[in-house]
Amino acid sequence: MTADVKTVHVSLGERSYDIKVGPELIARAGTYLKPLLRRARVAIVTDENVARIHLPALERSLDQAGIRHDAIRMPAGESTKCFAELQRLTEWLLETGVERGDLVLALGGGVIGDLTGFAAAIARRGVDFAQIPTTLLSQVDSSVGGKTGINTPQGKNLVGAFYQPRLVLADTGALETLPMRELLAGYAEVVKYGLINDRPFFDWLETNLDGIKSGDVAARTYAIVKSCEAKAAIVAADERESNVRALLNLGHTFGHALEAATGFSDRLVHGEGVAVGMALAFDLSVRLGLCPGQDAARLRRHLERAGLPCRLADVPGLPDADELIALMGQDKKVVDGKLTFILSRGIGEAFITRDVDPAALRALLKEREAA
Repeated sequence: MTADVKTVHVSLGERSYDIKVGPELIARAGTYLKPLLRRARVAIVTDENVARIHLPALERSLDQAGIRHDAIRMPAGESTKCFAELQRLTEWLLETGVERGDLVLALGGGVIGDLTGFAAAIARRGVDFAQIPTTLLSQVDSSVGGKTGINTPQGKNLVGAFYQPRLVLADTGALETLPMRELLAGYAEVVKYGLINDRPFFDWLETNLDGIKSGDVAARTYAIVKSCEAKAAIVAADERESNVRALLNLGHTFGHALEAATGFSDRLVHGEGVAVGMALAFDLSVRLGLCPGQDAARLRRHLERAGLPCRLADVPGLPDADELIALMGQDKKVVDGKLTFILSRGIGEAFITRDVDPAALRALLKEREAA
């Protein structure tokens, strides 16, 4: 549409779609969405905070494109990813007359995207949906790849579906409204892509961190596009996480347990849990003799410089090592009772394993409790 908008294609056959990255995409959303619509109508799902900032511009864009719209405002926060709010949203979609072939539009961060995608997957056995992610975390991670779901008392994202969006519009201007804590939570996921298989990207992040934090549009756009390209390639190779897609969970086995231990509350937002989890994954890799200690130290320095937590001691009130390991046992990637870990042979060299000595894991967590 315009030269300032970058496109990343997610290649999944008949489920393929584009990710658009650039400025003012919310204000131009109607133009991008209209070709996808069977009839000129959408149902918008957002949260109360995002609605105040971005919903008016989206509604104006839809009006200009001649698209009718209804909107529901969900409570903000991770606690919204639950059965009660899923029921409320699904019933609202049915009450507003959403039909198969209609489009449901998620406007917000990862919570809204995950919840909306799951509701779209189950309403009338599947209606179309699109994502307009408004946080860095959702732009580089949760809006891409079709993972949808909710949390339960047993753990994070344990109920859900693989369900791909029709389109993702990542408006870089939306990042200007984010509190720094939320921006940094998303930055942890950006770092992850360098750690998995792209050491030069990690090198670039070390050089450009200050620009990303301070609002350099070119740096932010490059980081988002590189992250989306990395995730799109992995998703195209393994849509339903039977193998290589598990690499995207670097830091998440630890991080999800930490989130559960803190009650999915503001004590620890998702990206912060991932940051601590990635540092622990590198520490465990060093302990097992797999990874150079200097790479683990380099990662920790970068996370600290970014302003992200990277130690268990950075998260107050955590349970002991045994309870954390029990929470890790609820991870979706457990196979035959064995935890799946994403470990590393160095920055840019992540790999999947189920052969971690439980004693080594427990010893690491006990050691880090006191660190």
